[in-house]
Amino acid sequence: MANLAENAIKTTDTPRFRRGFRFQWEPAQNGYVLLYPEGMVKLNESAGAILGEIDGQRCVQDIVTALEAAFPQTGALEGDVIEFLDHARQQHWIELS
Repeated sequence: MANLAENAIKTTDTPRFRRGFRFQWEPAQNGYVLLYPEGMVKLNESAGAILGEIDGQRCVQDIVTALEAAFPQTGALEGDVIEFLDHARQQHWIELS
């Protein structure tokens, strides 16, 4: 059995949306959504903020740094961001390189 730590998201990983997934603001939903061929996921504000930082170029640490600068009142966000990105990966929304 593989060690779970081997699959853990690292701050040096670079997330990107999987092919066929598109992140965008949807006025009709009054929020961010993730569109894919089979449907749509309406995202809460936190999920929208995290996914909005994914550009396929910046690593997890860069995303955390940007979010902590944008939301200084929240304190350290690394754990929350990694937890959400792990969920997004399990849902097959993103992949890591």
